[in-house]
Amino acid sequence: MGESAILHHRVALIKSPFSDKKRNEEIVMSIFWSQRVRNSQPYVAGEQPRDKKYIKLNTNENPYPPSAKALAAIRQATDGDLKLYPDPEGTVLKEALAAYYRLEPGNIFIGNGSDEVLAFSFMAFFNPGDKVFFPDITYSFYVVYANIFGVDCQQVPLDDEYTVDLEKMKGLPGGIILANPNAPTGRGLTVSGIKEVLRANPQRIVIVDEAYVDFGGETAAALVVDHDNLLVVQTFSKSRSLAGLRVGFALGHPALVQALDRIKNSINSYTLDRLALAGSVAALADEEYFRECCRKVVSTRERVAAQLQDLGFVVLPSRTNFLFIAHPSIAGQMLFQALKERGILVRHFARPRIENFLRVTIGSDEDMVAFMRQLEIVVTDMA
Repeated sequence: MGESAILHHRVALIKSPFSDKKRNEEIVMSIFWSQRVRNSQPYVAGEQPRDKKYIKLNTNENPYPPSAKALAAIRQATDGDLKLYPDPEGTVLKEALAAYYRLEPGNIFIGNGSDEVLAFSFMAFFNPGDKVFFPDITYSFYVVYANIFGVDCQQVPLDDEYTVDLEKMKGLPGGIILANPNAPTGRGLTVSGIKEVLRANPQRIVIVDEAYVDFGGETAAALVVDHDNLLVVQTFSKSRSLAGLRVGFALGHPALVQALDRIKNSINSYTLDRLALAGSVAALADEEYFRECCRKVVSTRERVAAQLQDLGFVVLPSRTNFLFIAHPSIAGQMLFQALKERGILVRHFARPRIENFLRVTIGSDEDMVAFMRQLEIVVTDMA
């Protein structure tokens, strides 16, 4: 049977109302899926279950609502102008971010969440087959991007304390990505440490993913002016309580921003809608509310960390809105499941070196009291 006859046979099976559903799916995949899709291993987001009400401490969302000024700006932007496309350049947000970070608008790139900015970065700065280096325990989307864009990812082991060994990040034959503070460990690097990496790799791009930096980390934003090879990526999802709005941005040399713009405008010129632009500009301007929310999260984090240590847990130092914890005698998967059954969702990663850890988002004070109460019961029952 020739190729055209085989294809005809497969199409006939697809159209047949009597064909087995599973078999039908396999045939459709074999005909229409690209090799890139077949070989991809997508990112797995935190659970968003609908079977019952949970205290959600698994996706690192801010427990506090967005700025009232941001919400007012979004409501005001919900008018007849929604029939019109938004500004493809996002000029009002670029100018606001440039003023905030004391840069020029040409240093600013904006996108639909920091994940999109990172995805565009893989396309803008790495060719298929290029090497990119990042820690072996870090944001798992980096591996996903490397695989789907054909980039050779090289994972550099964290040390025994789950800290980035900066000496291993020097003089590398490829690009570098550092989440700072790191996720899921929560540990942070200093600006002086970032400087060392930049100076040791002057011909390689260094991408610093600062999704959690506002909860006690040190931002590398000021280094952009003096380091052409630095791209700093941030988001409004965490510290500014706008995860549902999807706003991310990058700070870098104008030539790096131009590269990102070329990718964006080859895929989707309008990455941010009118509501996102209005809300993010207002949120950025409400500095007092932003600082107060971060302060409350940090205060709760430190209190809960001490309580967890008193309960016998290993708690890594955190500069984020989550804690990375492990019990010395109870497996992480068991704790995860027991807490879920009690209405508490946390994050468990079934990966080497961290399979006994749980990542616990810092919720409201009420949420964390409930979490600790249930965790104490679980530990007592299992110990």
